[in-house]
Amino acid sequence: MKVAIGADHGGFELKEKIVAYLKEKSIDYTDYGTYDMTSCDYNDAALKVTTAVSEKQAERGILICGTGIGMSIQANKVKGIRAALVHDLFTAKATRLHNDTNVLAMGGRIIGDEIAKAIVDVWLHTEFSNEERHRRRVEKLEKND
Repeated sequence: MKVAIGADHGGFELKEKIVAYLKEKSIDYTDYGTYDMTSCDYNDAALKVTTAVSEKQAERGILICGTGIGMSIQANKVKGIRAALVHDLFTAKATRLHNDTNVLAMGGRIIGDEIAKAIVDVWLHTEFSNEERHRRRVEKLEKND
């Protein structure tokens, strides 16, 4: 699996920890920035990552800003993207099982490093349930793109 990852300055430190975690787990990724703590707009990283996912350059995307809110809003404006803002393990799993999300948003100022790594692990390794009711709902989401 290939993962696209990006952050703004509010998510930079957590992004760096998640990048190191992806390396440790031998998960292929592309880092779309930001590459330091200089103030920048979350929208730019979100669009780079979601474009990579929507154009099939990556299977999944991870976005991190201060709260994860701006990233998730921007991500969901891109056709073919189903992004979820996640700060716990239950929703990390549920968003894959029930919603087949392809982008994960997190808040670097909201959650700690270890829970973020656990969220990424659960989210990357949970497959869509493909139950008829969930498939039907995801298809309705795709019609709204």
